[in-house]
Amino acid sequence: MKFKGPIFFSFLLACLLFAAFYRPADNAEKEAVLIHSILDGVNRYHFAPKDIDDSFSETLYDLYLERIDPGRRWLTQADLKSLEVYKTQLDDEAADGNYDYFDLSLQLVKKGIEKTESYFKEILDQPFDFTIDESYELDGKKRPFAKDDAELREAWRKMLKYETLTRLEEKLEAQEKGEDEELKGLSVEELEKKSREDVLKVFSDWYDRLGRRDRNDYLNTYLNSVTNVFDPHTGYFEPIEKQNFDITLSGKLEGIGARLQSDGEFTKVSSIVVGGPAWKQGDLKENDKIVKVGQGDEEPVDVTGMELDDVVSLIRGKKGTEVRLTVKKVDGTVEQISIIRDIVILEEGFAKSLLLHTPSKEKIGYIYLPRFYDDFSDENGRSCAEDVNKELEKLKAQNVQGVILDLRDNPGGSLRDVVTMSGLFVESGPVVQVKSRDRTPDVLQDVDPGVTWDGPLIIMVNSFSASASEIIAAAMQDYDRAVIVGSPSTFGKGTVQRFIDLDRSVSGYYEIKPLGSVKLTIQKFYRIDGGSTQLRGVEPDIVLPDDFYYLETGEKESEFPMKWTEIAPVPHEQKVYQVRKLDQLKAKSAQRVKNNPVFQEILANAKRLKDQRDNSVYTLNLDAFHTQQDELQKKVDAYKDLFEQDVVFGVENLPGEVAYIEAEEGRKARNEDWLKDVRRDVHLQETLLIMHDMLSN
Repeated sequence: MKFKGPIFFSFLLACLLFAAFYRPADNAEKEAVLIHSILDGVNRYHFAPKDIDDSFSETLYDLYLERIDPGRRWLTQADLKSLEVYKTQLDDEAADGNYDYFDLSLQLVKKGIEKTESYFKEILDQPFDFTIDESYELDGKKRPFAKDDAELREAWRKMLKYETLTRLEEKLEAQEKGEDEELKGLSVEELEKKSREDVLKVFSDWYDRLGRRDRNDYLNTYLNSVTNVFDPHTGYFEPIEKQNFDITLSGKLEGIGARLQSDGEFTKVSSIVVGGPAWKQGDLKENDKIVKVGQGDEEPVDVTGMELDDVVSLIRGKKGTEVRLTVKKVDGTVEQISIIRDIVILEEGFAKSLLLHTPSKEKIGYIYLPRFYDDFSDENGRSCAEDVNKELEKLKAQNVQGVILDLRDNPGGSLRDVVTMSGLFVESGPVVQVKSRDRTPDVLQDVDPGVTWDGPLIIMVNSFSASASEIIAAAMQDYDRAVIVGSPSTFGKGTVQRFIDLDRSVSGYYEIKPLGSVKLTIQKFYRIDGGSTQLRGVEPDIVLPDDFYYLETGEKESEFPMKWTEIAPVPHEQKVYQVRKLDQLKAKSAQRVKNNPVFQEILANAKRLKDQRDNSVYTLNLDAFHTQQDELQKKVDAYKDLFEQDVVFGVENLPGEVAYIEAEEGRKARNEDWLKDVRRDVHLQETLLIMHDMLSN
């Protein structure tokens, strides 16, 4: 059945008013109000609402099914057949406020969990034969759902064999290196038994946690599947999730300084807080999936399938204590990372600058901006536009000949500040177009005719430069004001979100509140040349190889991203500085990259990561697995060694900041770590050479 927006939601409103007076307050009522109010909010405010029809139902059906059993561990094709009757009925269920599909799926998942609990206990009770040549597909999305219980049990056998194999390999390596006294003198059979016992404990703990999940935990997954059909940034937030989101945005974090989010059965790192312990340690990266959490020397706890709040509680802790994270990297490799907890130093999230020198001794200003911050709650608070302006003035006082603005890994932030900041480099004029649904675009302009920096400018970006980072990069590119250098494209998030408090949008129902909030995509960004930054991002003028060179990253990797679209350009010009002979700059850089052995190794590593992601089938033969892992580890170690030498020379703090930095030990140590990273940055090395070419034109 197909419901058009206004008629459908007028009907919903009538139902809600009737229910407010005549229906008893219970969970069923709250759940009905939730889905009605969420869809009403989407219909009213979303940039591109969809008809709630059979097509919507089919999409929601598939997406939710993928999320409740992403590893194909619990449901069989027989289970799917019993659910298929609802494939085109979820729009009708939404209108009625019932959850028959959800209820049946929950029943089947719980049944599958109970059934497979006996599987893993029985399978792990017997030793595995690792001399047999068989393999296991590690990527759950590539594995089909089992035809029946017998095929499901066989899938579990292979999965448990793989889990045991990885632990056996670790124990054999530790035994060979003499790293664990308890393993000394043990036979392979004894090590295999210990490995099975480890896996049994992991899965027993996981199933204990699964048993503690309640209806609301699964309902949250269903409601977010509903919202994510519209786009990946529209989502439902339970009250506690909204509180955590607000805390995250405030920057007042303790622990390791990493923001986390649920990703199926995993907890994923959504961003690293600059200046925090994880950032300083350096190994934990955005999109890493946390598999285990260990406290100091204690046995790590497997957190697969654990609720986000529970994972966060394990990772948080007192300053000075150690937490050990076992993470699965984007390329599929697994790494253990030790981090000493600390208080996150907020000042490390602010703009800062250095003096650099090209090989020809030209003095260059370098500004690192980790995010577009602005304290909206305090008129005297920090603003990134004001801070970058101050850094530019300090660099001008040092008579720099060019400026590099580093926006790598910058996730964006304040729209107001990115408009103001763009005006530091051009006279007054348009910066970005912002369009709401069914409205003409608003052209956001820098109104200040003054220019802080009128010389050569390079903006560095990568695949994780998003939102506001893409706005300024696009504007400076459209104005021909700066050379954009970095990954093949930026993140591609060209949308704006706003929170809607469901308690305020739904009158009455005090007995079932709080309801939570829904985050809605309400606008899209467009460049001043008319193209969107959505999905495509910003393609740099000069592309430098990085580890993600061959991988799909950013918005393109999301489910149901909004499309790239185009609107009319707006007139724009600037008379400050015009990038000249861009083709020559590209050609010279390309030749240097081709002749630079480090960049060629980066390309080789990027290809290796792509192959590992594509080829996710792993052998279950111990000898073959050992050979593969040994070869991989040698390549990983050799690759890391490439970045242990200085390549950028003449790096120094601004003279006026030295005393401030050295006045506090923690600040001094953080600065030394930063300087070391800058000196070893091969991408910055090439960017300086590009700047030299700009100055020579």
